[in-house]
Amino acid sequence: MAYDRFAAICKPLHYPLLMNKRNCTLLAASSWITGIVDTIALVDVISHFSFCGSNEINHFFCDPNALLKLSCSDIKNFEILSLSEGVFMAVIPFLLTLLSYIFIIVAILKIHTSEGRKKAYSTCSSHLTIVLIFYGTLTVVYMSPSSMFTPEQDKMFALLYTVIIPMLNPLIYSMRNKEVKNALRKLIFRK
Repeated sequence: MAYDRFAAICKPLHYPLLMNKRNCTLLAASSWITGIVDTIALVDVISHFSFCGSNEINHFFCDPNALLKLSCSDIKNFEILSLSEGVFMAVIPFLLTLLSYIFIIVAILKIHTSEGRKKAYSTCSSHLTIVLIFYGTLTVVYMSPSSMFTPEQDKMFALLYTVIIPMLNPLIYSMRNKEVKNALRKLIFRK
C-alpha cells in the first residue's frame, strides 16, 4: 500500500508502469511467502521445546509468547531469534514504509495548490494511521522481553492488532468518502 501511494503521488505519470499486474502480484506473493516461511521457522523452533505443568494457553489464540510461558526449556535463544525476526519482519518493512512516506511528504510539499496538497494528503493519511497503530502494537508485543507484560496485557495488545485494527480499517478508509462523512455529521449533529 505504501509503495502504491508512493507511486501514485511521487511518480504519477509512471504509475501504470510501476503498479502493473506483474508487480502487484510480486508484491503480494513476496508478502505471503515471507510470512509463511517466517511462521514455519518459528513453529519449528517452538515444537522442539519441552512443556511442563498446565497445558492450557492463557490466550485467545496460540500466541508464541503465551506458549513460551508454558515452556520448561531455556527460551533465551528463542527470544534472541524472535527479536532478530522482528527486525526482519517488522522494523525493516516499517522503515521502508516510513521512507516512502518521507518521499510522499516531500512531494506533497512541492505541490503549489492547497487543494492539490489536501487531496494528496487525504490519499495517504488513512493508510499511515493504520500503519502507525499496527506497527506500534506489534513492536510492543513481539519486540519486548516476554516478562515485560502480564498475560492480560499480552491479550489486550494482541486483541488490538488482531481484531480492533482490522475492524477500524474500513471505518478509517471510508472517512475519505464524502457521503460517509456527511452521513456521520448528520448522525452526530442531528437534534
